[in-house]
Amino acid sequence: MNTRTYEVEPKTPFSDSLIWQLNRDYYQKEGIKAWSEGAVPHQLTSNAKVGKTYAELIFAFLKDLAVKSRSNEIVYILELGAGHGRLAFHILKQLQRLIDSTVIRLPQYCYVLSDIVEDNLSFFQNHPQLQLYLQKGLLDIAYFDGIGGTELHLRYSQKSIYPQSLSQPILAIANYFFDSIPNDLFFIKDKKVSSCSVSIDSSIDPKGLNVISLINDMEVTYHNDLQKSPKYENPIFNEILSEYKELITNSYLFFPQKSIRCIQNIQDLSSSGLVLLTMDKGHHELHKLSGKKQPDIIVHGSFSLWVNYHALSTYCKKLGGTSLFSNFSNFHLEIGCLMFLPDGETYPQTHAAYQQFVNNFGPDDFNSIKQLAYFNVSRLKFQELIAIFRLSAYDSSIFINFLPRLRQLTQTITHNDRERLIQTIHCVWDMYFHINESYDLPYELGGVLYDLGCYKKALDYFQHSIDLFESKADSYYNRALCFYQLREDESFYKTIGLGKSIFPDSELFGKLLELDMKG
Repeated sequence: MNTRTYEVEPKTPFSDSLIWQLNRDYYQKEGIKAWSEGAVPHQLTSNAKVGKTYAELIFAFLKDLAVKSRSNEIVYILELGAGHGRLAFHILKQLQRLIDSTVIRLPQYCYVLSDIVEDNLSFFQNHPQLQLYLQKGLLDIAYFDGIGGTELHLRYSQKSIYPQSLSQPILAIANYFFDSIPNDLFFIKDKKVSSCSVSIDSSIDPKGLNVISLINDMEVTYHNDLQKSPKYENPIFNEILSEYKELITNSYLFFPQKSIRCIQNIQDLSSSGLVLLTMDKGHHELHKLSGKKQPDIIVHGSFSLWVNYHALSTYCKKLGGTSLFSNFSNFHLEIGCLMFLPDGETYPQTHAAYQQFVNNFGPDDFNSIKQLAYFNVSRLKFQELIAIFRLSAYDSSIFINFLPRLRQLTQTITHNDRERLIQTIHCVWDMYFHINESYDLPYELGGVLYDLGCYKKALDYFQHSIDLFESKADSYYNRALCFYQLREDESFYKTIGLGKSIFPDSELFGKLLELDMKG
């Protein structure tokens, strides 16, 4: 048996390890494919429910600014590591609905999609579903490196944002972002702090290995070195670490000093402070930091780690800011609102929105309901499915997962249920953002509408399928069937002719010609 291992990286401080560069290289190499091909999961992190939650918090903050008579300047909303752009689309959809529903004069906003991957930025800039937002000045695009970025150059408006150039507070969204930012790692035991390093080995010769293979095969070994003096130049960092030494024991601890520096760089763009909205797997409660074992590097195409939200919250408070995290233990994810403002307590609408849309019932709770529904899918009734779709803010991925059960139930639904399903289909489509996945949602929606006898509506969705996805004979075949049911003879024969010209080897269109148009 060959047990040889190859050294990929010798003993290196954790935050300087090669693993972080491998993560960056992975996203640079894969671009949008990282999500569209399913390697990196994103339904939990970027669904319509999450987007609606962020939109409610942003809307509340804009209302607070309006009350403070600060409606004359633009509020910039910077999404860090936007990746596929789906979350931004959900937020923009929901935020505009909220703004359109109020008579209050709110400050104008500009949502900035940022990333370090040029392919992703080009994807955003050319995406048909984002063009209207770009044209209206509600959206822009920028390269921004969370590790060292200190300014923004907006590619659509050709504006630049430099340190202290904004008069409104800047609002940042770090959605599953900090879990991929380099962390320092310590081991704390008996009130002594050891600084952790790692070495990396592989069972395969790393020479010539691509980044995906290397991430999947790497074996990480941890090394602890007793630390005898304060580590950081920033005294607040040392103060927080010293407090941990007294308060937790026998535990590995992530210290997010580079995440904090990222926050500082964003905060510096405005003379009025920063509001940070963030969601990730992690912990904001001190007692959950004790007894943590060696970190598991969770590989899903790239890799991610849990986030020490307690440290970020503590840092915010030590600067005089306001930190909002759930009063209750979370099961799946944390959602925080860190207000790096001198008067963070004087934003009552923001506090109330956090209480209502996160603390009372938020995405973490919805994820538990979703899992319960998946487990009991075969017993769900039609009305219960509709309630889940509504609760999800009509998220397309949720709808797709429940579609097989929905098809079973549509065979016996009432006329009123039929109308409700048609409404639901339109709402799901309205919230769908295309990222080049293989699953053809509009084709499936068209099929449901056809089964309901809504032939004119089904035509639109089969056309969406043709426009967005790789053309297939079935889409033309189904459009022809719709025209047959509508007795639109000219369109029926025209569609058959078009389908035959594109798919000359398909037998489907010959079967259509055998139909009796006078029947």
